[in-house]
Amino acid sequence: MAGEDAGGGGATVTVIRKLLLACCFVSSLASAATPYVLDDTEVRDVHANTLNRDYQVFVALPDSYRSSSRHYPVVFVVDANYAFPVARGIAQRLAKHAGLEEAIVVGLSYAKGDSPVYSRRRDYTPSMPRGQYVSDMPGRSAAFGEAQAYGRFIAADVFPLIAANYRADMSRKIFVGHSYGSLLGLQVLLSEPATFDHYILGSPSLWFDQGVMFDREQAYAKGHKDMPASVFFGIGGRETLPANRKRSRTEENADMVADLCDFDAALKTHRYPNLKSRLEVFADEDHASVFPLVLTHGLRAYLKKVK
Repeated sequence: MAGEDAGGGGATVTVIRKLLLACCFVSSLASAATPYVLDDTEVRDVHANTLNRDYQVFVALPDSYRSSSRHYPVVFVVDANYAFPVARGIAQRLAKHAGLEEAIVVGLSYAKGDSPVYSRRRDYTPSMPRGQYVSDMPGRSAAFGEAQAYGRFIAADVFPLIAANYRADMSRKIFVGHSYGSLLGLQVLLSEPATFDHYILGSPSLWFDQGVMFDREQAYAKGHKDMPASVFFGIGGRETLPANRKRSRTEENADMVADLCDFDAALKTHRYPNLKSRLEVFADEDHASVFPLVLTHGLRAYLKKVK
Protein backbone atom coordinates (compact mmCIF):
# COMPACT_ATOMS: atom_id res chain seq x y z
CA MET A 1 0.00 0.00 0.00
CA ALA A 2 2.83 2.33 0.86
CA GLY A 3 4.30 1.72 -2.58
CA GLU A 4 0.97 2.46 -4.22
CA ASP A 5 0.61 5.69 -2.19
CA ALA A 6 4.12 6.76 -3.23
CA GLY A 7 3.40 6.00 -6.89
CA GLY A 8 0.12 7.89 -6.78
CA GLY A 9 1.85 10.82 -5.10
CA GLY A 10 4.51 10.87 -7.84
CA ALA A 11 1.85 10.96 -10.52
CA THR A 12 0.11 13.79 -8.72
CA VAL A 13 3.35 15.79 -8.52
CA THR A 14 3.92 15.24 -12.26
CA VAL A 15 0.44 16.53 -13.08
CA ILE A 16 0.92 19.57 -10.87
CA ARG A 17 4.23 20.33 -12.54
CA LYS A 18 2.63 20.13 -15.99
CA LEU A 19 -0.18 22.43 -14.88
CA LEU A 20 2.34 24.94 -13.52
CA LEU A 21 4.34 24.84 -16.76
CA ALA A 22 1.16 25.32 -18.77
CA CYS A 23 0.16 28.29 -16.62
CA CYS A 24 3.61 29.83 -17.04
CA PHE A 25 3.39 29.32 -20.83
CA VAL A 26 -0.05 30.95 -21.01
CA SER A 27 1.17 33.79 -18.80
CA SER A 28 4.20 34.37 -21.04
CA LEU A 29 1.94 34.45 -24.10
CA ALA A 30 -0.31 37.01 -22.44
CA SER A 31 2.60 39.29 -21.60
CA ALA A 32 4.60 38.85 -24.83
CA ALA A 33 5.26 42.10 -26.68
CA THR A 34 3.69 42.52 -30.11
CA PRO A 35 4.24 45.18 -32.78
CA TYR A 36 1.99 48.24 -32.75
CA VAL A 37 0.14 48.51 -36.05
CA LEU A 38 -1.30 51.81 -37.27
CA ASP A 39 -5.01 51.48 -38.09
CA ASP A 40 -6.11 51.68 -41.73
CA THR A 41 -2.60 51.45 -43.11
CA GLU A 42 -1.15 49.24 -45.83
CA VAL A 43 2.31 48.51 -47.21
CA ARG A 44 2.94 47.78 -50.89
CA ASP A 45 6.14 46.84 -52.67
CA VAL A 46 7.07 48.83 -55.77
CA HIS A 47 9.91 48.28 -58.21
CA ALA A 48 11.60 51.31 -59.71
CA ASN A 49 11.93 50.12 -63.27
CA THR A 50 14.46 52.66 -64.54
CA LEU A 51 16.48 52.66 -61.30
CA ASN A 52 16.34 48.86 -60.90
CA ARG A 53 15.74 49.20 -57.18
CA ASP A 54 12.96 48.11 -54.86
CA TYR A 55 11.04 50.38 -52.51
CA GLN A 56 7.88 50.28 -50.44
CA VAL A 57 4.98 52.67 -50.18
CA PHE A 58 3.11 53.06 -46.90
CA VAL A 59 -0.52 54.06 -47.32
CA ALA A 60 -2.82 55.54 -44.65
CA LEU A 61 -6.49 55.76 -45.50
CA PRO A 62 -8.83 58.45 -44.11
CA ASP A 63 -11.33 57.51 -41.42
CA SER A 64 -14.26 57.81 -43.82
CA TYR A 65 -12.64 55.84 -46.65
CA ARG A 66 -14.43 52.52 -46.02
CA SER A 67 -17.84 54.13 -45.72
CA SER A 68 -17.68 56.57 -48.64
CA SER A 69 -17.27 56.49 -52.38
CA ARG A 70 -15.50 59.80 -52.86
CA HIS A 71 -11.96 60.43 -54.04
CA TYR A 72 -9.39 62.07 -51.76
CA PRO A 73 -6.39 64.36 -52.24
CA VAL A 74 -3.10 62.53 -51.76
CA VAL A 75 -0.18 63.55 -49.56
CA PHE A 76 3.13 62.03 -50.72
CA VAL A 77 5.78 62.25 -48.02
CA VAL A 78 9.43 61.22 -48.36
CA ASP A 79 11.70 60.01 -45.53
CA ALA A 80 8.76 57.78 -44.66
CA ASN A 81 10.48 55.91 -41.83
CA TYR A 82 10.05 59.05 -39.73
CA ALA A 83 7.65 61.25 -41.63
CA PHE A 84 4.85 58.84 -42.55
CA PRO A 85 3.40 58.27 -39.06
CA VAL A 86 3.81 61.98 -38.29
CA ALA A 87 2.01 62.99 -41.50
CA ARG A 88 -0.74 60.43 -40.93
CA GLY A 89 -1.38 61.67 -37.40
CA ILE A 90 -1.40 65.36 -38.33
CA ALA A 91 -3.63 64.84 -41.38
CA GLN A 92 -6.13 62.91 -39.26
CA ARG A 93 -6.18 65.53 -36.49
CA LEU A 94 -6.64 68.40 -38.95
CA ALA A 95 -9.61 66.56 -40.43
CA LYS A 96 -11.16 65.66 -37.06
CA HIS A 97 -10.50 68.83 -35.09
CA ALA A 98 -9.80 71.63 -37.58
CA GLY A 99 -12.47 70.81 -40.15
CA LEU A 100 -10.09 70.28 -43.07
CA GLU A 101 -10.52 67.78 -45.87
CA GLU A 102 -9.42 64.22 -45.28
CA ALA A 103 -6.53 62.96 -47.39
CA ILE A 104 -4.80 59.72 -48.29
CA VAL A 105 -1.22 59.77 -46.98
CA VAL A 106 1.46 57.91 -48.94
CA GLY A 107 4.92 57.41 -47.46
CA LEU A 108 7.89 56.75 -49.74
CA SER A 109 10.43 54.42 -48.16
CA TYR A 110 14.17 54.19 -48.54
CA ALA A 111 15.47 51.65 -51.03
CA LYS A 112 15.54 48.06 -49.82
CA GLY A 113 19.05 47.00 -48.87
CA ASP A 114 20.26 50.58 -48.38
CA SER A 115 20.78 52.44 -45.14
CA PRO A 116 18.56 55.53 -44.73
CA VAL A 117 21.58 57.84 -45.08
CA TYR A 118 22.81 56.14 -48.23
CA SER A 119 19.37 56.01 -49.85
CA ARG A 120 18.38 59.60 -49.15
CA ARG A 121 21.76 61.05 -50.12
CA ARG A 122 21.49 59.37 -53.50
CA ASP A 123 17.77 59.74 -54.19
CA TYR A 124 17.03 63.21 -52.83
CA THR A 125 20.02 65.27 -53.94
CA PRO A 126 20.23 67.09 -57.30
CA SER A 127 23.93 66.71 -58.07
CA MET A 128 27.23 65.11 -57.15
CA PRO A 129 28.60 67.61 -54.63
CA ARG A 130 32.04 69.11 -54.80
CA GLY A 131 34.05 67.89 -51.83
CA GLN A 132 34.67 64.58 -50.11
CA TYR A 133 31.95 62.43 -48.56
CA VAL A 134 32.42 59.10 -46.83
CA SER A 135 29.88 56.35 -47.45
CA ASP A 136 28.13 54.90 -44.42
CA MET A 137 27.85 51.52 -46.20
CA PRO A 138 31.16 49.58 -46.22
CA GLY A 139 32.24 48.49 -49.67
CA ARG A 140 30.05 51.02 -51.48
CA SER A 141 31.12 54.43 -52.67
CA ALA A 142 29.09 57.45 -51.58
CA ALA A 143 26.30 58.14 -54.08
CA PHE A 144 24.53 61.42 -54.80
CA GLY A 145 22.66 63.28 -57.50
CA GLU A 146 19.78 61.05 -58.57
CA ALA A 147 16.89 63.31 -57.54
CA GLN A 148 15.72 63.83 -61.11
CA ALA A 149 15.63 60.08 -61.78
CA TYR A 150 13.90 59.45 -58.45
CA GLY A 151 11.30 62.08 -59.26
CA ARG A 152 10.57 60.26 -62.51
CA PHE A 153 10.18 57.02 -60.53
CA ILE A 154 7.52 58.65 -58.37
CA ALA A 155 5.58 59.81 -61.44
CA ALA A 156 6.06 56.65 -63.53
CA ASP A 157 5.73 53.90 -60.91
CA VAL A 158 4.23 55.23 -57.67
CA PHE A 159 1.46 57.39 -59.14
CA PRO A 160 -0.03 54.54 -61.24
CA LEU A 161 0.11 52.19 -58.24
CA ILE A 162 -1.84 54.61 -56.07
CA ALA A 163 -4.32 55.49 -58.83
CA ALA A 164 -5.04 51.82 -59.57
CA ASN A 165 -5.60 50.70 -55.98
CA TYR A 166 -7.18 53.65 -54.16
CA ARG A 167 -9.83 56.30 -54.66
CA ALA A 168 -7.23 58.99 -55.06
CA ASP A 169 -7.84 62.36 -56.67
CA MET A 170 -4.65 62.40 -58.71
CA SER A 171 -5.30 65.97 -59.79
CA ARG A 172 -4.64 67.03 -56.19
CA LYS A 173 -1.25 65.61 -55.26
CA ILE A 174 0.78 67.14 -52.42
CA PHE A 175 4.52 66.68 -52.00
CA VAL A 176 6.05 66.84 -48.51
CA GLY A 177 9.77 66.93 -47.87
CA HIS A 178 12.22 68.18 -45.27
CA SER A 179 15.95 68.95 -45.49
CA TYR A 180 17.33 66.71 -48.27
CA GLY A 181 13.72 65.73 -48.96
CA SER A 182 13.02 69.37 -49.78
CA LEU A 183 15.91 69.35 -52.26
CA LEU A 184 14.08 66.54 -54.03
CA GLY A 185 10.91 68.63 -54.01
CA LEU A 186 12.78 71.61 -55.46
CA GLN A 187 14.28 69.42 -58.16
CA VAL A 188 10.78 68.31 -59.20
CA LEU A 189 9.47 71.89 -58.95
CA LEU A 190 12.25 73.21 -61.19
CA SER A 191 11.94 70.46 -63.80
CA GLU A 192 8.30 69.37 -63.91
CA PRO A 193 6.37 71.67 -61.55
CA ALA A 194 2.96 70.28 -62.52
CA THR A 195 3.95 66.87 -61.12
CA PHE A 196 2.38 68.01 -57.85
CA ASP A 197 -0.29 70.61 -57.23
CA HIS A 198 1.12 71.69 -53.87
CA TYR A 199 4.63 71.48 -52.40
CA ILE A 200 5.34 71.57 -48.66
CA LEU A 201 9.08 72.13 -48.31
CA GLY A 202 10.66 72.32 -44.88
CA SER A 203 14.19 73.55 -44.18
CA PRO A 204 15.64 72.80 -47.64
CA SER A 205 19.38 72.20 -47.62
CA LEU A 206 20.07 75.02 -50.05
CA TRP A 207 23.74 75.03 -49.05
CA PHE A 208 24.12 71.67 -50.82
CA ASP A 209 26.80 71.58 -53.52
CA GLN A 210 27.60 75.26 -52.97
CA GLY A 211 24.03 76.37 -53.63
CA VAL A 212 23.42 74.48 -56.86
CA MET A 213 19.64 74.93 -56.57
CA PHE A 214 20.04 78.70 -56.92
CA ASP A 215 21.69 78.08 -60.29
CA ARG A 216 18.87 75.76 -61.30
CA GLU A 217 16.26 78.30 -60.28
CA GLN A 218 17.88 80.85 -62.60
CA ALA A 219 18.13 78.30 -65.41
CA TYR A 220 14.41 77.54 -65.06
CA ALA A 221 13.57 81.24 -65.20
CA LYS A 222 15.50 81.70 -68.44
CA GLY A 223 13.47 79.00 -70.17
CA HIS A 224 9.98 79.43 -68.68
CA LYS A 225 7.40 82.16 -68.28
CA ASP A 226 5.29 80.33 -65.69
CA MET A 227 5.53 77.88 -62.81
CA PRO A 228 2.14 76.25 -62.24
CA ALA A 229 2.39 75.25 -58.59
CA SER A 230 1.59 76.14 -55.00
CA VAL A 231 4.57 76.14 -52.63
CA PHE A 232 4.67 76.41 -48.84
CA PHE A 233 8.15 76.95 -47.41
CA GLY A 234 8.75 76.53 -43.70
CA ILE A 235 11.85 76.66 -41.53
CA GLY A 236 12.88 76.95 -37.88
CA GLY A 237 13.89 80.36 -36.61
CA ARG A 238 16.99 78.83 -35.00
CA GLU A 239 18.36 77.54 -38.32
CA THR A 240 20.65 80.53 -38.60
CA LEU A 241 24.38 81.14 -38.39
CA PRO A 242 25.98 82.50 -35.22
CA ALA A 243 27.05 86.13 -35.55
CA ASN A 244 30.74 85.27 -35.09
CA ARG A 245 30.85 83.07 -38.20
CA LYS A 246 31.04 84.10 -41.84
CA ARG A 247 28.13 82.94 -43.95
CA SER A 248 28.76 80.71 -46.94
CA ARG A 249 26.86 78.07 -48.87
CA THR A 250 28.48 75.17 -47.06
CA GLU A 251 26.93 72.86 -44.51
CA GLU A 252 29.16 74.18 -41.71
CA ASN A 253 28.53 77.90 -42.35
CA ALA A 254 25.07 78.00 -43.86
CA ASP A 255 22.41 80.40 -42.69
CA MET A 256 19.48 78.28 -43.75
CA VAL A 257 16.87 80.93 -42.92
CA ALA A 258 18.66 83.54 -45.02
CA ASP A 259 19.16 81.04 -47.85
CA LEU A 260 15.47 80.18 -47.93
CA CYS A 261 14.43 83.83 -47.84
CA ASP A 262 16.77 84.49 -50.77
CA PHE A 263 15.37 81.56 -52.73
CA ASP A 264 11.74 82.52 -52.13
CA ALA A 265 12.51 86.10 -53.13
CA ALA A 266 14.17 84.89 -56.32
CA LEU A 267 11.07 82.92 -57.27
CA LYS A 268 8.84 85.91 -56.66
CA THR A 269 10.92 88.28 -58.79
CA HIS A 270 9.86 86.38 -61.90
CA ARG A 271 6.14 87.04 -61.26
CA TYR A 272 5.03 83.67 -62.55
CA PRO A 273 1.25 83.95 -63.17
CA ASN A 274 0.35 80.58 -61.65
CA LEU A 275 2.85 80.30 -58.82
CA LYS A 276 1.64 80.72 -55.25
CA SER A 277 4.54 80.91 -52.80
CA ARG A 278 4.46 81.42 -49.04
CA LEU A 279 7.23 81.33 -46.48
CA GLU A 280 6.90 80.89 -42.71
CA VAL A 281 9.72 81.08 -40.17
CA PHE A 282 8.78 79.33 -36.93
CA ALA A 283 10.35 81.03 -33.92
CA ASP A 284 12.24 78.92 -31.37
CA GLU A 285 12.27 75.83 -33.63
CA ASP A 286 15.35 74.17 -35.04
CA HIS A 287 16.09 71.72 -37.86
CA ALA A 288 15.07 68.71 -35.79
CA SER A 289 11.87 70.09 -34.28
CA VAL A 290 10.23 72.15 -37.02
CA PHE A 291 8.87 69.48 -39.36
CA PRO A 292 5.46 68.92 -37.65
CA LEU A 293 4.78 72.67 -37.74
CA VAL A 294 5.79 72.96 -41.39
CA LEU A 295 3.51 70.07 -42.28
CA THR A 296 0.57 71.40 -40.27
CA HIS A 297 0.73 74.88 -41.77
CA GLY A 298 1.51 73.54 -45.22
CA LEU A 299 -1.60 71.36 -45.23
CA ARG A 300 -3.71 74.23 -43.91
CA ALA A 301 -2.49 76.34 -46.81
CA TYR A 302 -3.91 73.86 -49.30
CA LEU A 303 -6.64 71.59 -47.92
CA LYS A 304 -10.13 73.07 -47.91
CA LYS A 305 -12.44 73.59 -44.96
CA VAL A 306 -15.31 71.12 -44.95
CA LYS A 307 -18.66 72.83 -44.52
